[in-house]
Amino acid sequence: MFHFDNTYIKLHEDFYQKVWPSSAVAPELITFNKELARELGANFESMDEQELVNVFSGKEILPNSVPIAQAYAGHQFGHFVPSLGDGRAILLGETVTPKGLRFDIQLKGSGRTPFSRRGDGCSALGPVIREYIVSEAMHALKIPTTRALAAVTSGDQVFRENSVPGGILTRVASSHIRVGTFEYFSCRDNLSAVKQLADYSINRHYPELKTSDNCYLDFFKAVAKRKLSLVAKWMSVGFIHGVMNTDNTSINGETIDFGPCAFMDQFNYEKVFSSIDRNGRYAYQNQASMALWNLSSLANCLVPLMDKTPDEMSTVFEEEFERLSEYFTSLWVQEMGKKLGLFSVTEEDKGLIHNWLHYLEKEGLDFTNSFQDLITLLSHSESQTLFKRTTELEHFVSSWEQRLAQQSQDREASKNLMQQSNPVFIPRNHQIEKAIAEGMEGNYEHFHRLNLVLANPFTNQDEHQDLKEAPKESEVVHQTFCGT
Repeated sequence: MFHFDNTYIKLHEDFYQKVWPSSAVAPELITFNKELARELGANFESMDEQELVNVFSGKEILPNSVPIAQAYAGHQFGHFVPSLGDGRAILLGETVTPKGLRFDIQLKGSGRTPFSRRGDGCSALGPVIREYIVSEAMHALKIPTTRALAAVTSGDQVFRENSVPGGILTRVASSHIRVGTFEYFSCRDNLSAVKQLADYSINRHYPELKTSDNCYLDFFKAVAKRKLSLVAKWMSVGFIHGVMNTDNTSINGETIDFGPCAFMDQFNYEKVFSSIDRNGRYAYQNQASMALWNLSSLANCLVPLMDKTPDEMSTVFEEEFERLSEYFTSLWVQEMGKKLGLFSVTEEDKGLIHNWLHYLEKEGLDFTNSFQDLITLLSHSESQTLFKRTTELEHFVSSWEQRLAQQSQDREASKNLMQQSNPVFIPRNHQIEKAIAEGMEGNYEHFHRLNLVLANPFTNQDEHQDLKEAPKESEVVHQTFCGT
C-alpha cells in the first residue's frame, strides 16, 4: 500500500478543497499496473482483486490519505477562465519512492468536487481507456509523462451525448501543479500565494535553485526548458496534444491530460485532431509557439516576485523568449536528426530534415512507417518500401547519404541510432478506438494487447505486425474528443 506523505495540503487553504470520491457504485477492475506499483514502492501483493477495486475506485481511502481537489485557472484556447480546478479529479495524496522521488496519486472521474460547476465529476469509460493506453505508451517512448496505475469501471452510466459506462483512472504524476495554478492566484492579486506556490514548486521540482540569487527567473527558465524539450519529443513521434491550454501545462515538464490527443498517421504540418480546436490553434506545427505562449502567462505571474520593475522585466523576458525560441529549434533538430541517424546535428541539417518532411507531406505518407522504411533503405535491403520514387526523394536520399558519410560513425552505427530513435509501434488512433469500442461492451482483450505491445515500441514484434499498419481509409480517425 501507499504510505502517504502530504505536503500540498500544508499550503494555504485557498489552494484546494477537501472532498471525498463518490462516483463508484459497483466498480470492477480493468487493469492494475503492477510494474508501476513496484517502482513506486507500493506493496499491493496481499490485496485481492476486490480490495484493489475498492482502493482504485475511491470506495476505500487508505490511511493518511487526505483527498483534495486542487484549485487552478487557465487560458483555454486563448480565453482566460479565472476559476477551473479539479472538476472530476481528486488527489489522494503523495507517496515517496524507495529512490526518494515524490509522486501524486490522483483519481480521475471519481465524482463531483467543489470545482465541478455544472459537471457530474465523472468520466466516461472511453477517455479512461485512451489515457491509460497513451500515457503508458508515452512512458515506453521515453517521453516525460504522467502514468496510469489502474483503470476501473464505476459500475454506473454517465450521460454525455448519450448514456455510456463510467470509468475511473488512477493517475501518477510528479505533481499536478500547472501554469494555471499560478494564474489562479495571480488574477486575484494574491502575491503571497503566488510566492508560496513558486517556493513550493522550486523546493519540490527544482531544489538546485533554492540558493540562486534570481531564483524566480531561474525557475521560469527551468520550467520553460523542460516544457520545450517535451514538445520537441512529442513532435519527433508525431504526437499532437490537442488541448495545450495553460491549465494543461505542467510546470514539471510532463505530458498531462490526454483528452483529444492523437498520433499522426499521414504526415501533415497543419494536422489537427481535436474536435474543439476549430481554428487549428494547437495544430502539430503550432505546438512550440503555443508552449511559448503558455510560458508567457507563467512569466506574467512571476514578474511581481522579481527585484526589477515590470518594464525592466519586460526587456529581460523579451530577450529570454528569443533565446527560448532558438533553444526549441536546436532541440527539435537534435530529436529529428537522431531519427535520420545523425549523431551530431548542425544548422544545415535543418534543411535536410524539412526536405524529408515536405516529401512525406506531399506524398501523404505515414510518419512512423516512413522512418522505418528509411532504416530499410539504409540497410540496402531488397524489402519493398512505401516510397514512391520521385526526383524529390532521390534528391533527399542523395543528400542524406552524403551527410551520413561525413560522420565518423559508420552506417551500421547510424542504423542502430535510427532503430533506437524511431518506434515501430505507436498508439494509433484507430487501434485505440477499437479498444474503446470493445471496452464499452466489456471486452478488454484489445486494450490489453495494445498495452503489451506498446510497452516495447522499438522492438519489431512479429506476431503483432497488424498493429504497426497505417489505417485503411475506412479506419481513419479524423477527429478526437475529450469525452470525459
